[in-house]
Amino acid sequence: MTDDLDQAATALDREYVFHSWSAQASLKLPVIAGGLGTEVWDFAGNRYLDFSSQLVNVNIGHQHPAIVKAIQEQAATLSTIGPATANLTRGQAAQRILSKTPAGFKKVFFTNGGADANENAIRMARLHTGRDAVLSTYRSYHGNTGGAIVATGDWRRMPNQFARGHVHFFGPFLYRSEFWATTPEEESARALHHLERVIQSEGPQTIAAILLESVPGTAGIMIPPPGYLAGVRALCDRYGIILILDEVMAGFGRTGRWFAFEGYDVVPDLITFAKGVNSGYVPVGGVIISDEISATFDDRVFPGGLTYSGHPLAAASIVASIDAMESEGIVENARRVGADVIGPGLAALAEKHAMIGEVRGEGVFWALDLVTDRATREPVGADVIGRLKSAMTARGLMPFSADNRIHVVPPCVVTDDEVARALDIYDEAFSAVSA
Repeated sequence: MTDDLDQAATALDREYVFHSWSAQASLKLPVIAGGLGTEVWDFAGNRYLDFSSQLVNVNIGHQHPAIVKAIQEQAATLSTIGPATANLTRGQAAQRILSKTPAGFKKVFFTNGGADANENAIRMARLHTGRDAVLSTYRSYHGNTGGAIVATGDWRRMPNQFARGHVHFFGPFLYRSEFWATTPEEESARALHHLERVIQSEGPQTIAAILLESVPGTAGIMIPPPGYLAGVRALCDRYGIILILDEVMAGFGRTGRWFAFEGYDVVPDLITFAKGVNSGYVPVGGVIISDEISATFDDRVFPGGLTYSGHPLAAASIVASIDAMESEGIVENARRVGADVIGPGLAALAEKHAMIGEVRGEGVFWALDLVTDRATREPVGADVIGRLKSAMTARGLMPFSADNRIHVVPPCVVTDDEVARALDIYDEAFSAVSA
């Protein structure tokens, strides 16, 4: 019976579902029947530690009872209502989110996800400043809608160049430095000099916003070097540019803080969020708006809206998620387990396996940068990543990979014992592939 269900799920998927970022004919996808906490399983009962958090969004873990209950109760009360109404749950969700921001933020604009959060943040910055250009880094991912994908720096923007006014620059990344730096301080100073020269060369009077991931996620979990984000803030202030920090992946516990930027002496003008705000139980995202930018639209129409903006099921899931994260110490757990267990464990793996060129991260947000040679830092190829993923899956772990990296990104509720199990699986997989 279980085999029949697996086969039926696979057959239906192959016949009718068109998948993102994929050549359709060669897909071989796992079937997932259920999940709880940090584990998922198929119909045959094979269980996997989810060290991908799916798309690095299931921060509170699978099937958290408080969130499931909140969605069920909201569905029984009011399943949907348009954004041109006031709704108690929507207001409570915005209030919960704003309770975690620094002073100076007063409004939340709800979207359906992270990409349209970035789209609307860009729109707000352009309307507020009367300028057009948006600067973002080459090593970045901001979503797959018209403007967000062009703001993205990696290859995925190239077939999708439909939006105007986007300029890219190199952000700091000492391990693969574009600036011939040898220390974090040098990398920070030289990256800031580069950014200022780009601003000056493009014309400060044309630039509406700089859009940055507080900690770039899909691009490699690159922790900002000392002074970098504060330096970007200073450049924005000097030239009258809006600073948008993309917290879609890094926010709501992922770095062991409510917002990643809290660790870097910076306060942006606009904050975008999605993913971890409710662990993806219902699609939702949004823009947290500073007082100054919010006031721009007090007597001026904001020309943007979405049918499902502030959807009550999504709002209920946000309220329940933030309340559970507070009462259960989930953000604190992410910070502790990252510092005390994941970080040291991955460092020990790197000592053992020469393929691991660098370990970087914080909280439950880590990357293993894999190389063929530590001296040259030449990245491993897709074939190596494919074999590693297969070896990990066969041993009961669902991995996350990007380019030449394995990202170690479990839910924020992960336990020490679960990390120990995962580290053993990583160790075995690296040994098998190296052999």
